[in-house]
Order: sequence, then C-alpha cells, then structure tokens
Amino acid sequence: MTTRTEPGDGQVDPALSAIMSERRQLINLAYRLLGSLAEAEDVVQETYARWYAMSRQQQEAIETPGAWLTTVASRICLDLLGSARVRRERYVGEWVPEPVPDRTEWTRPEGDPADRVTLDESINMAFLVVLESMNPAERVAFILHDVFRYSFAEVSEIVGRTPGACRRLASVARRRIREAQAPATPNARQVGIVRDFKRAWESRDIDALVGLLAPDVTGIADGGGVGGTIRRPIVGAARLARFLVKGFEKVPGLALLERTVNGQPGLVVQQDGVTVGVMAFDLADDRITHVWAVSNPDKLRPWTAD
Repeated sequence: MTTRTEPGDGQVDPALSAIMSERRQLINLAYRLLGSLAEAEDVVQETYARWYAMSRQQQEAIETPGAWLTTVASRICLDLLGSARVRRERYVGEWVPEPVPDRTEWTRPEGDPADRVTLDESINMAFLVVLESMNPAERVAFILHDVFRYSFAEVSEIVGRTPGACRRLASVARRRIREAQAPATPNARQVGIVRDFKRAWESRDIDALVGLLAPDVTGIADGGGVGGTIRRPIVGAARLARFLVKGFEKVPGLALLERTVNGQPGLVVQQDGVTVGVMAFDLADDRITHVWAVSNPDKLRPWTAD
C-alpha cells in the first residue's frame, strides 16, 4: 500500500511511506494485547483512520508519528480489553486466543506484507492464556515494556498512570507469567512428543495417549458455539484420551497434520482436506499438560486461506 504525491508522478511520499511502515509493528502489538488477529486488524484500521482524519498540518506537528500511532493503537486495545471480559462471558464455551499458522510470519489472505505477526515466545499459546488472566492495565504495561521495550515513562502516557504504577503493573504481570511457566522443553523434544501424540490418536491407542498426557492434563476446546462445542475443560489423562479417541471415531475423514502453532509444535485437523481445527500444546517433564483445540471457523480464517 503506497500513497503518491501526485497522480502519475511515480514518486512515493516518504512521510506517508514511513507512516505505513509502522503497520507491521502495530499488528504485532495489537495481536499480543488482544489475542485476536481479527480484532488486531480492526484496531490498526481504526488507528490509521484517526491519523488520516487529521489535517496535514496536524500530522506534521507530531514529532514522532510512529509513537503517536503506537499510543493510539494501545489505547484502543486498552478500551477493548476493558469490555472483553463482558463479551467473553457471553461467548459459548471456552474462549481461546486465536492461533497463528506455521510460517515465520502470518500474512493476510490479501497478501499485504505489512499485515503480519512475527512468531516468538511472546505469542505461544500458554503465554497468551496467562495474559488473558491479567487485568487490562497489567497486560498493556507488561506487553509494552517487557515485549516491545517501551520505557515506563512512555507506558505511563498510554495507560494513564504514573511510571511507578506502570512498573508495579508490569511486575505483577511478570510474576504471573513466571509462576505459570513450566521449565522449557527443547523444541526437538516437543516435536517428538506431539508426533507421538498424533500417532497414538490416529491409531486410537488410549493407553499410549494416557502415557503422553500428564495425570492432571487439561483439554480446552473453543468452538464458539458452532457444532459440538465443549463448554467446560476436560481434566485428567484418561478422560481426555477417551474423549479424543471417541471424537476421532465419530467423525469420518479426519486427518492430522504436523504444523507449528504460535511458534511451537502443534497439529492441524482436517476433514476431507478442509481445516476444521487447530491444536496447541503445553508440556512439562515430557508430558502434555494442556491441550487447546480451536474449531471456531472465525478463528481458522488464516488457516483456510489459499
């Protein structure tokens, strides 16, 4: 997306080009704050709408346009997070952050290279789920400071609290992340465990599945009220293994594909070649401790685009 100074003159306006170059950073920020690609896109669109609603003189008076865009996007996200709990109380079943596909970067179906999410440890599913437990101010302060490296003075202008208060918010959030995180499992080991899980599930081997799952494993499914939505988590290795096998037997034409989900080994579930689910995992001590399955069609859009 480019804006030219005059029709047909072939010259790209450097100022507007610089503004649009911030789009990728804004998408990355909004996704981490909201856990939703669709909402992140809406936030960035609204942010640019506010920029272009200003006169050229007003725009030129802004010393650092990138900082202005970040501030506006963050404040929009903060407002959305404030109402998200109410919206998710009305959500049918469990709400799981929207998964991103197995590419180095996610790109919209339209192919705009500025709209993409860079995969790193700050968007693995376990991390995003912990973020969901935080209040909006904690989440924004933590993401802006710890992930995007904004100073607490800058964060305070966005959150509307003192730098000291923002430091405390980030500290509380950091502690929650630390308490929830299990010791990291090497990626190669994760791949092997998820692959063993896939094979056991495909062969309907309940005993093998139980052996791969932690005794208190939790399985959460997000269907958004479509089809067979599971309204409550399934807890326990035997219960989850039986549920998985029963589901595989009931639905014909299922296939499991090994894919990277939010930067970690995961699975894509297809039925007759159509993606109907995405699964993310958390591991500890070589056992699967959490399984998140997303089948809400609205959240599978990036996985079904050609």
